[in-house]
Parts: sequence; structure tokens; C-alpha cells
Amino acid sequence: MRIFGKVRHRPSASWRQATDRAFTLIGDGRYEDAGALLTRAADMEPWLSESWFNLALLHKFRHDWEQARAAGLRAVALLDREAEAPDWWNVGIAATALQDWPLARRAWQAYGLKVPGEGSPSAEPVGMELGSAAVRLSPEGEAEVVWGRRLDPARIEVLSIPLPSSGRRWGEVVLHDGVPNGERTTAAGPSFPVFDEIELWAPSPVPTWVVLLEAATEADRDALERLAADAGFAAEDWSSSVRLLCRTCSESRMPSDEGEGEHLDPHDHSEPGHPGPLGHRTAGSGSLWVPERECGIAAPAGLVRGLLDGWVADSPDTREWRDLEEVC
Repeated sequence: MRIFGKVRHRPSASWRQATDRAFTLIGDGRYEDAGALLTRAADMEPWLSESWFNLALLHKFRHDWEQARAAGLRAVALLDREAEAPDWWNVGIAATALQDWPLARRAWQAYGLKVPGEGSPSAEPVGMELGSAAVRLSPEGEAEVVWGRRLDPARIEVLSIPLPSSGRRWGEVVLHDGVPNGERTTAAGPSFPVFDEIELWAPSPVPTWVVLLEAATEADRDALERLAADAGFAAEDWSSSVRLLCRTCSESRMPSDEGEGEHLDPHDHSEPGHPGPLGHRTAGSGSLWVPERECGIAAPAGLVRGLLDGWVADSPDTREWRDLEEVC
């Protein structure tokens, strides 16, 4: 049967019932049962792009990228339109997961995005200049929102130092979903989407360390962060950068810790004044500075102690460190 020329019509009641039931099962994590129903729906209405879009979506949830790509390509072949169709976005995610760069380029272009490097259709789509964004690591577990640089529409390079509970490291690249799930605003005005991680795309060889600092002033703390950055790695004052938020707040429009001023956020569920990943308030003008800081450092084992010792040597009267431990 030639289905591509078939006149489009409303899906049958049986198709809608099977599809609705399938998505209820997906919400309960019953992917196998949902897959059987969506496959039946696709058999009922094979000329509907929605039939294959739904299957591609299910395979994405299961991280079955070969099947997601195959179903996604059937969905886009039946589209009435191409520009900004979510079907193409799902194809782009699957192609990126599989490093199928020609298909990824085709998907982003079909969606309506400009992809540099037209002369190299098989090359990785870099240079899209999508800017910064936040990504929610381990969204189904101990979720943590960190900052990163968007490499393309489906990947973010993590530039924050994640807490060890996330199992992620600074410098890793994660595959993320296409629809933002929250937003972070800044005092300067710009807002940034929060994407949910799908899976780790490229691991980082750089371990994460936690250390207790005695930093007499914010300038002392800032000096360590600059020293690490100059060495090509990172240090982050977790006592200032980490907020504990409930799920509802995390997935909403929330102010970030970027910018000037003191954040008295009624949605911050941490305990102000306590350094460490479970309680703090961002320091602003007029706030009391607490010299003891819990700091995350991303650096090789052979370098981390030298960074800390060099930091102390620059101002031994105002700086000290102890209890260095590798945590991830």
C-alpha cells in the first residue's frame, strides 16, 4: 500500500484510545507496555506522522537511539510542514546521540536553524553560537541545575562543578531534551532556559575535589577561582553557588545567583548562613562574610594541591585550606 499519497484524516477512536493509554503508561515508567500500544496505533494509522512521532518519543525516553532515529525518519517523511516541526528536533537528538552528523545537520536545518560549515556535511555541527544555558543533571534522581555552554541544539558542555551526588563532572558533555523545563533569570535582565539531561554524551577525565577553605574575604575566594581558571580548570565556592530548591521551584522561572545584590528568595529552601551544598544565601553588599567555605575544585590529582598551596602562598595571612578529598 502506498501510504504517502493517502488523504489525511482524523485518527480513529481506537488510535486515540491506544495512544492516550500509552502515554499514561509512559508516565508510570511502563515503557514496554506503552511500546506495544504505540506499535498497535502505528499499525492502525501508518500514514499519520503522529503515529511515528509518538514511537520516536518513546524510544527517546528509553534511550534506544537506533529505533528513535528510524521512527523519527518515518514521522518527518509524512509531515505536512517541516519548519519548526518537533519531529525534526527529535530526529536531531537521536542523530546526535548516534553521532550521525549528516542527519543531525539535516534535522537542525529542516527545523529552521542555521548550521555553519555547509562545505562539510559530514562534520560535527559546531559553531552554532547558541550561548549559555542551564541543564538539570539526573532529573529523575537528585536533580541539580548547573550552567553550561550549548555546543548545538542537543548538547551542553558543563561549566559548573556539579555536586558529587549528580555523578557528573566539570567539562562533561550531556545530551539534553529539546523543551526547556524551567528558566533562570539574572539581575542584568537576560533569562536562560533550563534543559533536562537525557544521558551523558562525553565523560570528563578531570576529577572533582571538595576542600574546606579559610578565606578572609571574598577577594581571597575569587583569587582561587581565577588561579584554577588560569590553569585551564575550575574552582567553585559551593557555599555561595548552591541553593536547595523544591522540584516545583526548580522547574519554574527562578532568579539565578548571577549579578549584584542580595537574593532574599522566598523559594530558597536552604538554611541561610551555613556553608556547604545544603544551605547558604548568596552574599551581597551588607551581608556577613563567613571565612569558612566549602569549595569544589575540578583539576587533575597532580595539580590540585599545587593550586591550593600556590593560592595560600600568595597571601598566607588570609588563606588556608584543609580536608581535601576526591569526591567524583
